Amino acid sequence: MAILYVATSKSLQEWGADVGLGKNLYKVGLADGQTAEDAVAGFANQSDWVVLKTAEVEFAEDDLLARLGRKEKLVDPNYYPKLRGAQGIVKINLTAIENSLLVALALEGKEPPKTFKVKPADIATYLINNAVK
Repeated sequence: MAILYVATSKSLQEWGADVGLGKNLYKVGLADGQTAEDAVAGFANQSDWVVLKTAEVEFAEDDLLARLGRKEKLVDPNYYPKLRGAQGIVKINLTAIENSLLVALALEGKEPPKTFKVKPADIATYLINNAVK
């Protein structure tokens, strides 16, 4: 069984904001036979990766990226020399995630809080749910 993980890097997000990608960049990938922290260590020449959430799945990474690509925009590593073939970086649309969370709260019959803000853990849950579906 492989481990599906969602990770973030502060320096990658700063770089993304500088080059026009936006600061909402996350790494989604599979760790097969190793921990998620080991799989993401040094990815895209960054050393400050933090794993937000993990889940166990039974499919390949190509399947994962195809499923996730239906709902979210995957960054093409061929356009950015700094990424050098690093696949699995996702550009997040916070509005779509916020709407998804608000609809989920409404379906549960809960009242959304007045100061509703999307947290990185919410983004990780959203990405894992979309990758598994």
